[in-house]
Amino acid sequence: MIKFIHTADIHLDSPLRGLECYEGAPVESIRGATRQAFKNLVESAISEEVDFILVAGDLYDGDWKDYNTGLFFASQMSKLREAGIRVFIVSGNHDAASRISRQLRLPDNVKIFSSKKPETITMDELDIAIHGQSFAGQAVTGDISAAYPDAIPGHFNIGLLHTSATGREGHEPYAPCTVQGLLSKGYDYWALGHVHKRETLHEDPRIIFPGCIQGRHIRETGEKGCALVSIDDGRIMEVEHKEIDVLRWGIRSVDVSEAESSGDVVDLVSAVVTEEAGKSNGRPLALRLLITGKSKAHAGLIANPEQCINDIRGIATDISNGDIWIEKVKIKTAAQIDIEEMRSRDDAIGELLRSIHDLGIDREALSRMMDEFSDLKRKLPIELRQGEDPVNLDDPGKLKEIIADVKQILLARLFS
Repeated sequence: MIKFIHTADIHLDSPLRGLECYEGAPVESIRGATRQAFKNLVESAISEEVDFILVAGDLYDGDWKDYNTGLFFASQMSKLREAGIRVFIVSGNHDAASRISRQLRLPDNVKIFSSKKPETITMDELDIAIHGQSFAGQAVTGDISAAYPDAIPGHFNIGLLHTSATGREGHEPYAPCTVQGLLSKGYDYWALGHVHKRETLHEDPRIIFPGCIQGRHIRETGEKGCALVSIDDGRIMEVEHKEIDVLRWGIRSVDVSEAESSGDVVDLVSAVVTEEAGKSNGRPLALRLLITGKSKAHAGLIANPEQCINDIRGIATDISNGDIWIEKVKIKTAAQIDIEEMRSRDDAIGELLRSIHDLGIDREALSRMMDEFSDLKRKLPIELRQGEDPVNLDDPGKLKEIIADVKQILLARLFS
């Protein structure tokens, strides 16, 4: 039986965003999450007695300047060398931006594929052939897989590739390729990287994104890990997802339609937090809560949102013994009124609601708003303009969302 681990998008020593400003969060654990997840990967490889590891790009996180990151990686590779485990790496777009990695001396069990053209490495004792090519720069826009060689007869052929495939939301369209193009090579397994969400593009042969090994922000929710692949007699027997992350991110909606007060809202949230506490397999959880529903509590929530949010944070800490941190609370409730009926009224309130409604569907009006907001956007602090949840005032969809929120705030103030 031959076993290997397929991993990608490690982003070693990159920060986890969205928690460090929250009082009580274990900042050092958060900062060390990607490093600890990588240690878990190495320990898993040794305990499973795998023959080799495939890293499908983005081992590093851009132009890191701390040489300790490279030294840590080299030390982990030495552990694998002692265990007789080889490591095969293709560089991705983030690796191409790294300067220090080009000078880093690694143990001889590590092979980084050339960026000039596809290379093939054979392990004849295992009847394994690995084909791969690294990124030459940060933005590779062509299909580099097209130049990969055909499968070598008598070997289990693996393609190692950093790619956006046919495109994925939230990921730059680098080294695009199609499933049919990959299948045309005749390989037995395609080890892909770049997309941070686990996904199987094809079953036989397997074409897999293993996802990242550690979620780093609220858009990378759920468990993260690597693929453990078992081969016997040239055939895949099993592909197992191994959880190796150390902290998880989650988003949960809480319907508070039945709530009559802010206290009721906190009680409903408490039940949800209790439920979520048992889902992360003992790992800390960073949780975003979306408070929704038409509720009598709406006016109170809008009038004093910070009180409710602080109560929720406190209850989450109590329930989880500090293992759940509320990353953010978004209050998206609405008043228990018939807006359509009110919009038809022949008075100032009806006129106001009609104006707000028309603004949300008038493309020219939205365009004018975006122009007016352009100066304001430039004056916003950089942390509000960038990051994982930016204030995007030049996105029509975001403006419509803001308009809807403003409508609910106005109604709450008018009828409270």
